[in-house]
Amino acid sequence: MTNPSPLSIRGGARQLDATGLARVAVFAALVAVLGLPGGFSIAGGVPITVQTLGVMLAGAILGPQLGALSMAVLLALVAIGMPLLAGGRGGIGVFFGPSAGYLIGWIVGSFVIGLIVHAGGRKPVLWRTILGMLAGGILVIYAVGIPVQSMVTRLPLGETAMLSLAFIPGDLVKAVAATAIVMTLVRAYPRAFHRVWASQAAPVPEKVQ
Repeated sequence: MTNPSPLSIRGGARQLDATGLARVAVFAALVAVLGLPGGFSIAGGVPITVQTLGVMLAGAILGPQLGALSMAVLLALVAIGMPLLAGGRGGIGVFFGPSAGYLIGWIVGSFVIGLIVHAGGRKPVLWRTILGMLAGGILVIYAVGIPVQSMVTRLPLGETAMLSLAFIPGDLVKAVAATAIVMTLVRAYPRAFHRVWASQAAPVPEKVQ
């Protein structure tokens, strides 16, 4: 017997069940907790934190829809004033600062990570997980964050991109850590993903001649 997907289809519409909501809340909380150590700012006031590790895990473990939803929930709570970002930041003002694009990139990035890691409904494998972390967890977030940072700080786009290179080593470490966690869960606790992978589908019995 298999667990139903957290995103079930009832009456022709996709509905989020209680398990899915709980998982969304858990990963929103995880990213908030990862912000407790704080961070330090470089490149025009954008802080370096470990919160993107949570973003990567949300996309890879929850999948594209729930991963993106968990980040949207987190940012909605931030917008109403909850201090859930690194250093206790919160409030609508953070969405008008240099890091605004990176925050929105969390939603898009987690979605892309989920799409790649669970491509075709298949079990996560090492190469797809690494690709997902690099593409969604780094490239997509930078692609959204750098132009917004450039606009807010009024620095040329090229100069902003060069300054952002300081983030790369830390983000690569987080991508490796997230990949290791995901692959460990696949082997040791696949129920963490709460899904049935295509490769695990029950075989169709052969017709007896």
